[in-house]
Amino acid sequence: MWRSFSAVVLMLVLALAAGAQERRGRIDVQHYVISAEIDPQARALKAEVRVRFAAADPNLTGAFFELNNALSVSSVTGEDGTQFPAARVPQEHGIRVSFPDPLPQGRTLTLVFRYDGTLTGSEESPVYGIKFAAIHPDFAYLLYPGRWFPISGYTTDRYTYELRAVVPEGYRVIASGLESQEPPSGGRVAFRFQTSKPAFPGSIAVVRGEPVRVASEGVTTSVYFRGAAAMAAAYGETAGKVMAYLTSLYGLPPVAGLTLVETERGAPNGYAAEGILFLSSGAIGNQVNPRLLANQTARQWWGGLVSPATRDHMWLANGAARYSELLYVQHSSGEEAFNAELHDTFVEALTIDDIPLIQAGRIEDYSPEYWALTAGKGAAILSMLRSVMGDQNFFKLMKEFPDKFAWREAVTADFRRTAEEIAGTDLQYFFRQWLESTGAPEFRLEYTVFRVGGKGFRVTGKVSQDLDTFRMPVDLRIETDGNPEEKRIEVVGTSSEFSVETFGRPRVVILDPNNRVLRYSSAMRVAVAIRRGEQYAEVGSYPEALKEYQKALEINRYSSLAHYRIGEVLYQQGTYQQAANEFREALNGDLEPKWTEVWSHIYLGRIFDITGQRERARNEFQLAIRTKDNTQGAQEEAAKYLDQPYQKPARSDI
Repeated sequence: MWRSFSAVVLMLVLALAAGAQERRGRIDVQHYVISAEIDPQARALKAEVRVRFAAADPNLTGAFFELNNALSVSSVTGEDGTQFPAARVPQEHGIRVSFPDPLPQGRTLTLVFRYDGTLTGSEESPVYGIKFAAIHPDFAYLLYPGRWFPISGYTTDRYTYELRAVVPEGYRVIASGLESQEPPSGGRVAFRFQTSKPAFPGSIAVVRGEPVRVASEGVTTSVYFRGAAAMAAAYGETAGKVMAYLTSLYGLPPVAGLTLVETERGAPNGYAAEGILFLSSGAIGNQVNPRLLANQTARQWWGGLVSPATRDHMWLANGAARYSELLYVQHSSGEEAFNAELHDTFVEALTIDDIPLIQAGRIEDYSPEYWALTAGKGAAILSMLRSVMGDQNFFKLMKEFPDKFAWREAVTADFRRTAEEIAGTDLQYFFRQWLESTGAPEFRLEYTVFRVGGKGFRVTGKVSQDLDTFRMPVDLRIETDGNPEEKRIEVVGTSSEFSVETFGRPRVVILDPNNRVLRYSSAMRVAVAIRRGEQYAEVGSYPEALKEYQKALEINRYSSLAHYRIGEVLYQQGTYQQAANEFREALNGDLEPKWTEVWSHIYLGRIFDITGQRERARNEFQLAIRTKDNTQGAQEEAAKYLDQPYQKPARSDI
């Protein structure tokens, strides 16, 4: 029987002192009842949240919930009003609730949280540097990672919910679940939502006006964008195409239609909830971003219908979402575009080579390292698994797995066993290599060609690499006097010998001709070093970025991209002469990728304008125009400064 505590203040202090020291017991959240009042003009939230959960460990003495630090908790009680001692843990954006009596394993308890606060978007976010919750006079978004309601088992503990959200008349609430609306009263209106199957509901938007509704490929999409209706219609059209294609791969989605909601700059490029895609203003841009739509739509299945049981298995969601991007590129733009995107994904995957994928829970959420490991390497693993299993079995796996584990959590072993059942072979070696180990091979090929009587030729050779436990089937392409011949060999350990026969005279033997194995080469090491530098630059760590770019130049001193990236950093730091030197080196390099040429000219033009050399600036802008390369709007950028000198924006801190 629960007892009342009179010395609440004392218990708050004791709970705060002990909370960081005691082992945190596990709970299983089952159901939320959320009552929220949102005031757009005051940018304020007031909420009462009932959380029903069960003890997952024996004799729990308390529970920890994540809750945004901007929200002030006035009370935590039981259903009967009994006060529970609670202490804020601000460094973890959470609150520790102590129980008066230990809660036996399996026993359920309902806590009632009452809290309020303002959420302008400028507060410290639970995910550093990214806005997940903001209330503005014209719109609002409160996303699950923003911890605007008490959360336990972030992204892993599924639950159902009931939501009643009250907003002023003229506003509308968008959320997941079965929707109903109460009659307006006192200038306010309440929207209700309810789910019956466990997932991660609770990401909501507050909007004004009617959506643009688009029917495309049998899919109806409602689009709430604050910009031009034409852009909303274009996104709705593409969203229908993406949903139709992914449905053909993964089966029916949890919700037939989609709602697209614009958030703002500083929010994540995309965030998916059941039936809803939240897209930032910057990501929406001036042209439809089909890759973003494919990634976020895929999360209706991967992360929504089935989700990782722990953070160590996040690759199941993020890797599948990223690979869905690539599959849609292959579907809509062809094999060449797919191969280019796959190469970039492999590069990103190799930027993190010292942490096993199965330990991804160690990495900070939404960090570049997190995405490189769970999304980049996760997608690379799916690509390689496709090569090992063959298209028919692989796509059967990708359709059966979400259906088999619908509305449940899953782990990598579940995915592996399902793959083995479909393929009819043991795949433990594959998953051990790519999920439990680190590193990637760098192949060295030696071979000799022999004539075999009058029947053809035999190629005998050896593949060497440095990973002792490595095992992987690898393709060989043998260019002959006639048609090329394709063979598959097994590479096992540090040295693997092979012997294959061909009809035509072999001219050259190529190992992994389609680049389907995640591996190093000199060119790949250059690309990986540059990508690591870009990741450092994205978070403002310029000294570390420069070190990585220099590593790339140590391998290939003619890398235009490495010189270009160094030039960018020096330009941002105001070191114009050195920046100009690097952009010149980029123009004198291998010009890979091709766009480095046009943008090097543009940067040189900017530098000459900043330093008062107008004629030299105009010449660089003209050279940029002559390339006819319009990557990232380069032609418009160059033309703009032919007649009007470029002026660097003034710094606000000086």
